[in-house]
Order: sequence, then structure tokens, then C-alpha cells
Amino acid sequence: MAEVLDPILPPDIDELTQAVLETACARELTLATAESCTGGLLASLLTDVPGCSHAFDRGFVVYTDEAKIQLLDVPPSLLPHGGAVSQPTAIAMAEGAIKRSNASVAVSITGWAEEVGDPERPGGLVHFACARRGGYTHHRQAQFGDIGRGPLRIECLRVALKMLQQAVAL
Repeated sequence: MAEVLDPILPPDIDELTQAVLETACARELTLATAESCTGGLLASLLTDVPGCSHAFDRGFVVYTDEAKIQLLDVPPSLLPHGGAVSQPTAIAMAEGAIKRSNASVAVSITGWAEEVGDPERPGGLVHFACARRGGYTHHRQAQFGDIGRGPLRIECLRVALKMLQQAVAL
């Protein structure tokens, strides 16, 4: 049985993380993350598997609009009025992470952790994108509901890791 990476996280998260990294290593692929609502949690997980650290290139924690623009070249026109949590922004984040790194595959996560009283910005709405250098960018939207920051981040890890798993297997 594999070593438990983080006893606080559900076991399936550890299993997904290990599977992604082992496949990336076997295929000589490198990974990057562009995270907003998860605050770097995915990047942290991707550095936890002994012997696989060379598969992780870098992580971008881009919580503010300014960080998305400065670090990932997200077009400023995408961001006003809640546009930071949208399909175009998630795609721009993933593609920006590819552009600004040496990674073969990058995943982005941007979402609303809780209700803010605006029906256009429901709590638990998250957009993900996964880009492959020289290839496609896949988008996924999820609506987890107003489940709280911690549970939302766990759900985001599951989705992002599954997207990475699919991308590194191609």
C-alpha cells in the first residue's frame, strides 16, 4: 500500500495525486498549476510524492485579478464584474501557466467559495481548465453549492487531479 501523503485529506486524493505524478514521470511530462480559490493546495500536493518531484515545474497562486494579469497574462478585459470566475478566465489561466513555465501540462482553478449575495456569483461555482503544451485546452465547470471553503477545496482537488490524470495519459 502506498504511503499516505496527507492524513487530513481523503484517501482518494492521495491515490489520484500519486497516479498523476507516476504517469507524468513515466511519460517525462512536467506539471504546473494556476490556482485561485485553492490557494496553492494542489501545488503542495504535487510536491508530496517522493521520487516524483521532478514532474512538478511550478505553481502560480493568483488570488487577485492583478496577479492573474501580471503572472499569467490573463487579459484584463476578462476580469471585471465577476469575470475572474468564468470559462475564458480559467482557460487563460491554464494557457498562461503553460506560457510562463516549462510545464507540459497545466491546470487552473478559479471559483467562488461561498455565497456573496449575487445570483450571478453563486457560492461553489468553479471553473477549471487543463492545457497541454502545443495541444488542446479542456474546460470544465462545476457547481458544488455553498459547502464551505474547506470542502470546496477538496472537491476542487478531485476535479483538477482527474483532469490532470486524463491529460498526462494522452
